[in-house]
Formats: sequence, C-alpha cells, structure tokens
Amino acid sequence: MAQLSPRRRGRRRLGGKLVAGLSITGAIVAFGLIAPPFVGDPFLIRPIGITPPSGEFWLGTTQKGQDIFAQLAVSTTNSLLIGVSVGILSLVLAAFFGIVGAYLGRWLDEGFSLITNIALVIPGLPLIIVISSYVEDRGLAVVALILAFTSWAGGARVLRAVTLSLRSRDYVSAARVAGERSWRIIAVEILPNLLPILASSFVFGVVSAILAEAGLSYLGLGVSSDYTWGRMLYEAQMGSALRSGAWWWFVPPGLLIALLGAALSLINFALDEIVNPKLRAPRRVRPVKATA
Repeated sequence: MAQLSPRRRGRRRLGGKLVAGLSITGAIVAFGLIAPPFVGDPFLIRPIGITPPSGEFWLGTTQKGQDIFAQLAVSTTNSLLIGVSVGILSLVLAAFFGIVGAYLGRWLDEGFSLITNIALVIPGLPLIIVISSYVEDRGLAVVALILAFTSWAGGARVLRAVTLSLRSRDYVSAARVAGERSWRIIAVEILPNLLPILASSFVFGVVSAILAEAGLSYLGLGVSSDYTWGRMLYEAQMGSALRSGAWWWFVPPGLLIALLGAALSLINFALDEIVNPKLRAPRRVRPVKATA
C-alpha cells in the first residue's frame, strides 16, 4: 500500500486546521450577516418577564421580556465589526512602525522603536479600563479605537525583526542599487514576504479584540449604545441569570465567543505553521511489511 510522504501528511493536517477554522468562522459570520434583518428590535421591552426558549422566542427572553435571539444576532454583527476593525487598525499601525522604520533605519527606526517599546511597557488591560471609564459615550468606533491603539506594539516588534532580515537580502540590495524608490521596494520586495506574518497578526488581533471587548463589557465598560456578546453576558450577570437557572441568556453568547476564539486560533496555528514549517508536529512512519 502506498504511503503519504511526510510533507503531504503535514499539508493534510495543515488543511484540516484551516478547513475547521474557516468553516466555524464562516458559519458565525454568515449568522451575523444574514440574521439581523430578520429579527425584531433587541431593545424592545415586553411585559412577559423572563421565559425559556419557545416557538415564538427561539432563545427565550430576558427579565425585561427582550428577545435574546435578536440580541444575539445583533451582538454577533457588532462583535465581529469590532474584531475586524481592531485587527485592521492594529495591523496598519504595526506595519507602519515596524516595516517602515526598520527599512529606512537610522533616526526614524530609533524613534519608532522607542515609541513601540513605550507602548509595550504600558500594561494594556489597565490602560483600556482607565480610558473606557473616562469615556461616557462608548460606541463601537470608540471601543475599537481604544483597543487598536493599545494592541499594535507586539506585532510591530515582530515585523521590525523580520524586515531587518529582509532588507539585507540580495534582491533588496539589487533593487536599491538599481535606483528603485523606498516605497516601491517595501511594497514589491518586502511586503510579499511578510504576507503570512501579516495574516497571522491580523487573525490574532481579531481574536484579542473580541475577547478584550467581551471582558470590558462584562465589567460594564464596553459598548454602551448597542449590543455585543460582552454586553449580553454583562446583562445576564446583572439579571442573576446563573442564579435563576436562565441558561438560555448567557450560554449562547459565551458559546459563540468560545467557538470563534477556537476557530480563529486554529487558523492562526495553521498560518504559523506556514510561516515556520518546523512547528508542524512530525508523525511516526509505520514500517511497511514486505510481502512475499
């Protein structure tokens, strides 16, 4: 019987992680895009109190009679918006301070490195809590900006280290000697080699942002003008859902947070293995018995 080569088995394991991660992520994204237009007002208060799931309310209602399924649909959209926005903003900041500074070098690199090191030293979570506590009207954009400006420094350090290695390569030196402009060398010669790292940084930024927003909202410091997964958990806590046994109030948002976090982590692991093939776990090759 023919056996797969180690490289092909590694690709199969890598593909399994990507397929699982992308499938779960795609299902959650589809729910967040399709469901909101077909549900009712998540803020609408009804005089029915807290009720379990039924044919009319698929995930039951809160103690104010609000439709939990409608809240979950809107919360999914808003949480994904925050995650993607923070992922893009933090990636742009990390690329600017990491790639541009490392390639141009000299005083610009020293200045950017100083800013990055200061941002790394400042504790992120306490800073986010302090800033959020002083901002009264915390919309989606405000929370996304706060999270983005406190989460880019780590990615900038990684991109700077890789760019310093790439700028000394022969093809980059040849482009520089040929008189190519700096911005073109960065865009054509350096950025394509950084795409796996940029993709991994983006996925990690999305995961971190969604978890951070959920943590802030659970403390009552998240988005105040709309529903997110974190705000649903916060209201469930304030409404004593766990004590009263109203599992349908806090399980759905918590489950979606866990599923999306696991799915994006699988995607991130797969991207890390693409960047560094040494991370792929080797499998033992079973000896083939000779047949007479």
